[in-house]
Amino acid sequence: MTPTRAPITLALLIVVGLVVGACTSTTGQLGTPATPRATDAGSADPAASDVVPQTTPPDAAVTPGPTTDPTSGASPSGSTAPASVGPAATRSPTPSPAGTTIVRAYFMLGSFTDNAGLVPVLRTVPETKAVATAAMTALLDGPKGAELEGRPAMYSSVPDGTQLLDLSIADGVATVNLSIRYHKAKADFQGATADAQVVYTLTQFPTVKLVRIVVEGQPQGGALGRSDFQVMGILPAIFMDRPAWGASPGNPARIGGLANVFEATFRAQVVDAAGTVLADRQVMASCGTGCWGTFKADLPYAVRNAQYGTLRVFDLSAKDGSVENLTEYRVWLTPAG
Repeated sequence: MTPTRAPITLALLIVVGLVVGACTSTTGQLGTPATPRATDAGSADPAASDVVPQTTPPDAAVTPGPTTDPTSGASPSGSTAPASVGPAATRSPTPSPAGTTIVRAYFMLGSFTDNAGLVPVLRTVPETKAVATAAMTALLDGPKGAELEGRPAMYSSVPDGTQLLDLSIADGVATVNLSIRYHKAKADFQGATADAQVVYTLTQFPTVKLVRIVVEGQPQGGALGRSDFQVMGILPAIFMDRPAWGASPGNPARIGGLANVFEATFRAQVVDAAGTVLADRQVMASCGTGCWGTFKADLPYAVRNAQYGTLRVFDLSAKDGSVENLTEYRVWLTPAG
């Protein structure tokens, strides 16, 4: 940890800043987050494995799907995970219009099961070189539409009404100045998750390695990076940084992220709108059983028509083989080719 990086506490506030210039795709600190490509001309296309299928389609409301067994085709387990939830929408995706760019915002996926934690979502914004400002604005706007209607639904620990006062980047450190409303997260014991959302949102860009949060011009501590938030409850045990929630993972579905699970192994599945498991494979992270490791994997699957389905990751208990550390959310599935 660098001298500028402070240890995380539940009472910590972070400040991040800047208007970022043109950015190119890169591999992030944790997994492989998609980075928007901002140019003076033309739209910024996201990576092929992390594509916006459409922006809040009319039929995007999440409806319950059939109960399925996550361990179907996997190692024996004796347990059935909670029902897969995903819409049966089959509308053709609408490409992002020219003159726009794609940014990420990070929210919390909440649930009565064990799949709570940080998740990325994509936002289509007017084309701009100030992509960091656009990403922070998207974060402060909070989750919307199907993200709020799903099971599990998303929420944000960043207090409603928080305003971006200033954003600057120098020497890889983004300093973000937020309004006094941000202090409410500390009062509600949500400061650590709010800070994580800010840090992850700003470090999607290769020019930002650390984030310093300021509130009304008052520094809240040292600069923080993604590794400062490798804490259960903020990151799920299997954190998918690619694809984003509701995005297209491509075909084969390409996933990437960070995991801290027993013996570094877990299972990944692609499930269609009807609840049928289309792909199932074991994935191994670079580290596990008490340490965080990165992972990447491709899951080929077959569908006739484009549709919203579910991407599901979980591992099996070493004690009794039951499903644990389940995370699942909707993705846009497309035929191969």
